[in-house]
Amino acid sequence: MEKEKEKEKEAANGSPAVNKTPKSSAKKSRGPPQSSVDTFAVQCNDCFKWRTLATEDQFEEFRSKQSEDPFVCNKLEGIVCDTPADIEYDSSRTWVMDKPNIPKTPKGFQRVIVLRRDYSKMDVQYITPDGTRVRAAPGIIAYLKEHPEYSNLSPTDFCFTSPKVMSDTIPEHIEKKSSSPNVKSPSVKKQKKSN
Repeated sequence: MEKEKEKEKEAANGSPAVNKTPKSSAKKSRGPPQSSVDTFAVQCNDCFKWRTLATEDQFEEFRSKQSEDPFVCNKLEGIVCDTPADIEYDSSRTWVMDKPNIPKTPKGFQRVIVLRRDYSKMDVQYITPDGTRVRAAPGIIAYLKEHPEYSNLSPTDFCFTSPKVMSDTIPEHIEKKSSSPNVKSPSVKKQKKSN
């Protein structure tokens, strides 16, 4: 599955956060959160062509079922494998790869993914229905305990696993951090030094 981010939107960090909640370390956001992801795409399991999707919800639906029901072109109306690809994997934009089977975002919540300015990784956070910004699993656990109206939800309904930034699509003017585990790059074997 694929998410991508155009070069022009280098680091949409969202709105500043205020009002720390002591128990959950969650924060209220001042304005609407801004995700770094602007286009959602999936790759056909048969022809390997990339297909853009109209909504994040549609992307999450396919991603959540990827292992049990892999995406194929004919799942989109009027599309078959012979249809030209909607988008090509190239360095005209920064691509990030999400893991398959991440659960769909619970109704009323929003999953926001923000690319760091140095392109080293993406940060995942959830915005709750009341505007609280939660950045880690302990925050979700505390939030759900503090809000019994969400007793039908479990912490496993939320995933803070960040997509992998594809290093071959990072703009050339960005200094790449080779030590970051969240930047996927071609593997290069180091030669042993001889004494």
